[in-house]
Amino acid sequence: MFGILLSRVRTDEKLLLEAFKSRGYRVDVIDDRQIVFDLEGGPWQKYQGILERCINHSRALYALRIFNDWGVPTVNDYQVALVCGNKLETTSALVRHGLPVPRCRVAFTPESALEAIEALGYPVVLKPSVGSWGRLLSKVNDRDAAESILEHKKILGSYHHSIYYIQEYVDKPERDIRSFVVGDRTIAAIYRRAEHWITNTARGGRAENCPVTREINDLSLAAAEAVGGGIVAVDLLETRDGRLLVNEVNYTMEFRNSIDTTGVDIPGAIVDYFVDVTGGG
Repeated sequence: MFGILLSRVRTDEKLLLEAFKSRGYRVDVIDDRQIVFDLEGGPWQKYQGILERCINHSRALYALRIFNDWGVPTVNDYQVALVCGNKLETTSALVRHGLPVPRCRVAFTPESALEAIEALGYPVVLKPSVGSWGRLLSKVNDRDAAESILEHKKILGSYHHSIYYIQEYVDKPERDIRSFVVGDRTIAAIYRRAEHWITNTARGGRAENCPVTREINDLSLAAAEAVGGGIVAVDLLETRDGRLLVNEVNYTMEFRNSIDTTGVDIPGAIVDYFVDVTGGG
């Protein structure tokens, strides 16, 4: 028996459940809003594997920690969630593996953050270390904007606003690339186009098919390996001089808008891989 850990049954999760059903596999829906863990043990060992699909990063991370400690196979596992769910962890892993990334600085005070911003040169992008869907991103064009944003972050005062993750602004051609890696295959890729500098489809970006070139494939697989492998979406930025940079790696990827766009059965590929690595194939 398999389980799928989720926050809500969105379109993506419905497609995954249909893929399980069409293949004849029984899968229990585990709602992270209702789950209660006994850290000394529980009924979870009955599951051959659990597919993680949480919306909330903290819930996903802690649930995966508990499942993995009990010996329950998960996709993705705790370590992948830990690395991908934090931009500093992701960038550090990519740099350790020698992959091309946008220049990045990390600071812990507004004063040192301002120094880092001016050293990188305007414009820069300020990001929360934990976040998704393009939220709370700031493009900082000059010193006045930098001082204002840094003051706001200091006053907001939460943990996420006290770590300053500063990235060079990459002047991309009104699009970026998202590739979908399942195991050792880059199964598909899309362009995310937008006139705005934030191209996330959650923020209005338009998905178009992107051919998986050898360069995209090799870089995507290397990025996936750097964060621990499994099922991930890799965000790539194109520079004006034709280079590709790895921007982020996502461990609970959304794919509903990319199936028809690419012609690839993404949920089917996810389920087939999940069943194979958990020993059900």
